[in-house]
Parts: sequence; C-alpha cells; structure tokens
Amino acid sequence: QVQLVESGGGLVQAGGSLRLSCAASGFSFSTYTMNWYRQTPGKARELVASIGSGGSSTNYADSVKGRFTISRDNAKKMVYLQMNSLKPEDTAVYYCNTDYHNYWGQGTQVTVSS
Repeated sequence: QVQLVESGGGLVQAGGSLRLSCAASGFSFSTYTMNWYRQTPGKARELVASIGSGGSSTNYADSVKGRFTISRDNAKKMVYLQMNSLKPEDTAVYYCNTDYHNYWGQGTQVTVSS
C-alpha cells in the first residue's frame, strides 16, 4: 500500500545545509500535490513546503522562504527538500505526504545546533 520513506536528516550546525528525500510508492504519485511537514514535541504539525503534481507550482511557509526549495521527480516518485541557512528553530522531524494524510512515514530527524 501507500509508503512514504523520508531520509537525509541529520545533525548540522546553524547556517549549514541538508537535502531531504522522500520515496513514495503505492499510489499515483504524479497526480498528487506533495508536501513537506515538520513537527516537534508539543507543537502542531507545520506545513513547510508544497509542490504541485507537475512541479509547476510551489509554496513555502514564511519561516522558510528563501532558504528551502522543494522539488520532485515524478519518474522516480521522489520529492526533495533542499534546506539551506539552517537555524536551530528548524529542528524537527520532517515528513512528506500528499494532501490526504491517510498514511505517514517515519519521518527524518533534522537537528540544527547553535
């Protein structure tokens, strides 16, 4: 069935960069908007970035605009999040998903040290 597998997280110093990847399967990937979310304990899940099914439309949370870039490769059923100029407040578990949220992957931990 639906699988969403995030990877690429890690520990990075403030100002550094990470590239997250999401491998999707079990659904018609190329027809769905894809999103990156992040969550920390005690906080609501935050939508970080979105990309339309064809990759022609993107949107970002104000907190990451100019620093993060979402992209997708429909042939590979992959979504990416390039994160630059990372800040400690970016520390979270990052998840990819469609707009439907029927299934969640394990997420990938991003920790930004000061």
